Amino acid sequence: MQKPPRYRLIRRLLLPYSGEEPLTQRQAWRVILVWALFFPFILSLASLPIAFAMMVTVIWHKIVLFFLLTFLSGVVIFGCMAWFVVFMMNRAARTYQQRKQISGTSGGRYGS
Repeated sequence: MQKPPRYRLIRRLLLPYSGEEPLTQRQAWRVILVWALFFPFILSLASLPIAFAMMVTVIWHKIVLFFLLTFLSGVVIFGCMAWFVVFMMNRAARTYQQRKQISGTSGGRYGS
């Protein structure tokens, strides 16, 4: 019985798949959702000190609007990027499987 590789915490959270097999629909949506929420949240939290520094008088609705704007734009950007990564990863996994299948039936390097 072969054990799946044990990845670091951040790798397990963001992309816990080996890439040798295409992702299922559920796995693909999980990766897209995690990327679309994790990165924008970090980006939005990092932008809050800038929002506080720019506002001389603290106007809470402007700071909340700034947070939401950075979060929602990040969701769109990183969601699209995650979709592209999943698409290319599945394509590469299918190509890998096809080449593995062809090389397994061809009889070796010299065709014998």
